[in-house]
Amino acid sequence: MKENVVVVKSTELALEIISFCEVLEAKKKFVVGKQLLRSGTSVGANIRESQHAESRAYFIHKLKIAAKELEETKYWLELCEKAPTYPSKSELGPMTKELGLILGKIVSTSKRNSKK
Repeated sequence: MKENVVVVKSTELALEIISFCEVLEAKKKFVVGKQLLRSGTSVGANIRESQHAESRAYFIHKLKIAAKELEETKYWLELCEKAPTYPSKSELGPMTKELGLILGKIVSTSKRNSKK
């Protein structure tokens, strides 16, 4: 069975987010840590749910939600990078960018194919 890249990448991202949020919690950065944990793990949850969609429209809808959650995740990560008293994790930037590109491609291809 072929590996589903978007599922694998979103799971890897979620695991890295969980790890980073533990660092935030240890540094008592609770508010940002909870927000980041919610949005960062929601990406993969929505992608996973899309894999069992009953229609192409619902599949696209769930992936769009995942993309929105990914944008929120990028926001919280950016705050961590820019706030002088917060830790940051540089490898999360490229991971979120790559996953965003994959999601965008899947959504655009799915929309194009649904019009045929």
